Amino acid sequence: MSLFTPFIWILIVLPIIVLALFKSKKVNYKYLFFFILYFLADCYIQHLSRLYFDLNFLGLKFAWIGKILSLCLSLAVIFSVSKPEREAIGFTTKINSKTQLKSGIFIFLGFLAFDFIFKMILFPKGADFDLETFVFQMTMPGLTEELVFRGILFWMLDKAFVPNWNFKGVKFGWGFIIITVLFAVAHGAVLTGNHEFKFDLITILYLAVISSLSVGILRKLSGNLIFPVLGHNAINTINAIIRIL
Repeated sequence: MSLFTPFIWILIVLPIIVLALFKSKKVNYKYLFFFILYFLADCYIQHLSRLYFDLNFLGLKFAWIGKILSLCLSLAVIFSVSKPEREAIGFTTKINSKTQLKSGIFIFLGFLAFDFIFKMILFPKGADFDLETFVFQMTMPGLTEELVFRGILFWMLDKAFVPNWNFKGVKFGWGFIIITVLFAVAHGAVLTGNHEFKFDLITILYLAVISSLSVGILRKLSGNLIFPVLGHNAINTINAIIRIL
């Protein structure tokens, strides 16, 4: 991956950010700047760790170091703010009302069922069981990416663009749309080291409409990051299971 890739991800979602600027009555540009800065910092911490550090000598192939460093950066940001702000990020055990939580879980499970059936039909199968794959997919992606995307970045964008849309008694805003798309773009577009731009529109649309949207709704309706972390890791674990069937 080229070092310019994270900037390309920002550029792809820039039209949505510009639209949010025009549609919002008031914008906190400080938090919009923090959003871009933190996103780039997290991207480069993970990317550079893959370039210069690995655990191949232990027989490990996944980006454990990058994910751990991402987690450390997230926790540093979370514990640098006040307790009320940590709760706004979702770093809390508090939940919204039982009705809102149930709605979030049911919506997520509906998306998850569709995702499972779709992938059972299309995913290649017959791969060998790999313990590291399961341990990694059951822990690191959800733990780190949810703190980044549905936690800190959500919070920063809700500070930049105050949420005004109501769904099930919970406020949604432009930040929800931006993060939903950005998460998908970060998994489906890349500029290679040879400066070849690869853009998988189908992957981006699927992740935005199914995975990213469902976990985002779960985050908003649950009120904390516990449920989206579990949901994210459930999606990844199911993917791994399907591939070895």
